[in-house]
Amino acid sequence: MATDIRRKEELPELTNRIIETYGRISKINHLGHCPLPNSSTVIEIVENLKEVIFPGYRKRQNLHAGNVAFHVGGLIDSLHDQLTQQIARALRHENDLRHNMKCSIGGEIDFEALGQAKAIQFLEEIPRIRELLATDVQAAYDGDPAATGLDEIIFCYPGLEAITTQRLAHELYQLQVPTIPRMMTEWAHSNTGIDIHPGARIGPSFFIDHGTGVVIGETCDIAANVKLYQGVTLGALSFPKDADGNIIRGKKRHPTIEDGVVIYANATILGGDTIVGAGSVIGASVSLSKSVPPHTVVTIDKPSLRFRDASLKQTS
Repeated sequence: MATDIRRKEELPELTNRIIETYGRISKINHLGHCPLPNSSTVIEIVENLKEVIFPGYRKRQNLHAGNVAFHVGGLIDSLHDQLTQQIARALRHENDLRHNMKCSIGGEIDFEALGQAKAIQFLEEIPRIRELLATDVQAAYDGDPAATGLDEIIFCYPGLEAITTQRLAHELYQLQVPTIPRMMTEWAHSNTGIDIHPGARIGPSFFIDHGTGVVIGETCDIAANVKLYQGVTLGALSFPKDADGNIIRGKKRHPTIEDGVVIYANATILGGDTIVGAGSVIGASVSLSKSVPPHTVVTIDKPSLRFRDASLKQTS
């Protein structure tokens, strides 16, 4: 393929035109000496956390009682450093935005120390998160007759991948770490097709079967032993606004799902006041915006189907 080298002479002028927009459209660029959290590092953190949670299933194999402590110890040490740096960056940037500062110059907050404190608080929760995820793995096996064993679920199931990342991100969300939890769950969303906000509170033994297209909003409360199928939306009815037309944030906008509920494919449940009672079953393609008592089955009427013999010729 021929290349006209002379066309490259146009590139400096094009570069100048692009750079000119950085001053004119500054809301979508971040220039200066105060770095933001790094996407690649956040992804590496998630992968290293999964290596700690599921040892032997990820990058490093041939782990045994004689070397696992050394391997995990190295990961935890690296995670401490990475989390401290990334959390400090996120906290500093949030402080800059809140107080219209640059790199918090003149401020008295030690963001590195604060980042380290939150990093250690987070890492201390890993044993508990592993216990929760063990219930999720078992729920997937118990709820899917196609599963051949727990290994297959850990290796292959996108629902487990999504809830693993969400449970990790939720802990950082609870610690009021800005930006990073959402970076984590949106990365999982891009990989699995499952969108779970880090703010959602999800109980043990949670199983998403198939998973593609599932959406779970920030203020959802999901109790234990809940099972969802693909295409389920647990969303908001509308966004309340103040007198100036701005969205009011921090209100409960998404439904509450109680113990033992099953929600079938493409069902939509909306609203912060909507409660699906314990033991209920929500059928496929149901659209629901009001509460359901416990032990209720909600379905839609079956459509009227027409069958014809496709081999018969149509007459005009």
